Amino acid sequence: MKTDEVGSHAEAPEPEDLFEMANLFPRTTGLPMTVWVSPRGNARQDVRVKVNMTHGNQMNVANTAVVGLRPAPHLIAGRLSPENERAVFQWISLNADALVQYWDGQIDTIQLGQLLKPVPSQIGAP
Repeated sequence: MKTDEVGSHAEAPEPEDLFEMANLFPRTTGLPMTVWVSPRGNARQDVRVKVNMTHGNQMNVANTAVVGLRPAPHLIAGRLSPENERAVFQWISLNADALVQYWDGQIDTIQLGQLLKPVPSQIGAP
């Protein structure tokens, strides 16, 4: 399986890095797509999350957008529709402290799950 990340300045994750990533499904985040978060590990870049570009409970590393957190949420690689980008940026802003603590190894995956807040219901959602 090819694990190249979307974007020319991103490196392919090592197989062990994929096991460190936590899948966060839409029911947890309030987003329409799955998000991957991980601790820093051996990464040389600043904190970031991977966002599946397809809606639903799926994750395909070859179909992700990469979003940086600092100094403010910003798209690093891949594409998100304006609506999806806005929702992802809102979710990141709402959860930045927990995501940074997880990235820095200050909290584990269980603690991260306890701290995360979903984005408010999207327009048109029941």
